[in-house]
Amino acid sequence: MDSTFDAELAVRDRYARAAQEREVALCCPVSYDPRLLQIIPDEIIERDYGCGDPSAFVREGDTVLDLGSGGGKICYIASQIVGSEGRVIGVDANDDMLALATKYRGEIGDRLGFHNVEFRKGRIQDLRLDLSLVDAYLDETPVRSAADLARLEAFCAEVRAVRPLVADDSVDVVLSNCVLNLVRPEDKVRLFEEMFRVVRRGGRVAISDIVSDEDVPLEMQRDTDLWSGCISGAFREDAFLEAFDRAGFYGMEVVKRDEMPWRIVDGIEFRSVTVVAWKGKQGPCLERNQAVIYRGPWKKVIDDDGHVLERGKRMAVCDKTFGIYGREPYADQVVRVAPYDEIPLEEASQFDCRRTAVRDARETKGLDYHVTDLSGPECCEPGSDCC
Repeated sequence: MDSTFDAELAVRDRYARAAQEREVALCCPVSYDPRLLQIIPDEIIERDYGCGDPSAFVREGDTVLDLGSGGGKICYIASQIVGSEGRVIGVDANDDMLALATKYRGEIGDRLGFHNVEFRKGRIQDLRLDLSLVDAYLDETPVRSAADLARLEAFCAEVRAVRPLVADDSVDVVLSNCVLNLVRPEDKVRLFEEMFRVVRRGGRVAISDIVSDEDVPLEMQRDTDLWSGCISGAFREDAFLEAFDRAGFYGMEVVKRDEMPWRIVDGIEFRSVTVVAWKGKQGPCLERNQAVIYRGPWKKVIDDDGHVLERGKRMAVCDKTFGIYGREPYADQVVRVAPYDEIPLEEASQFDCRRTAVRDARETKGLDYHVTDLSGPECCEPGSDCC
């Protein structure tokens, strides 16, 4: 065990070397769409150290942020998916990886017919601080005293406030591929808060990373090779999902989980998972007589806000939840029942989201609804075989 272990330094040094020469120990087998790899130079592909393919959750026209973009492989895959109307931003703190990523940027853009990828220098747990500006400042103003240090700290605060590397609510989707585990333990809460900050309302994150099935012992966490090798910094699998929840995301879903572990150390299994989560549950809860019916197959489910949905029953929800259930990842799991007479937002009262209640059908139809219609839809028309 190294008592002087510095996780950030260990990661920086190892990945600087890995940018120059392929390191097999960092490679986790992943299948990518071969059509999207054709335009990417072999040098980038060979020095990619991801453990999943979060680009599968990118859409045309998206603004994409790739955290820990490394040599740029995921960025250049995403570039093709978002197209000329989209935009891709890669963030990495490693100069050697940034050099590799930018080396072919012009060539790849020329072949695609559009240039929509850029790379920025920064730490993924501090997406306000543009490290290229810090480097330029230090070139002009080296730190030689406590007073110099204070001026540097003031400069960094000004950059975060006025010239953030990534602005609030500015991207549609955040991607990351086997990088979150490399962040220091004391910075991981802030890391998830930063992801939440930069994603637009209604946006999402798609994160592939290594998780463990048990807590990783402290002595293993202090092992330089295990930490920088994407092993001992791994989240415990359930804690990984809880981190998204604490940051304010909802609808967390494990969309891919490797059955076989990638590595096993002292009986602890480490494997790749890909998680998708969404932003947008914040806001007032208003009563507009809306309801949802859970389709099944479970008898009863609970969402991230504590709403209990019973299969087949018309459950009362607020306007905000009603809207959320009409989008991914819930849309195909519920039937939304809108009121016949819509209540204007300005007339809506407060809805108590802590309660679980079945919505009486008369609430959505209206108490004065006494229609009789026995005609039904025309299903047995001449020539049809439905009857």
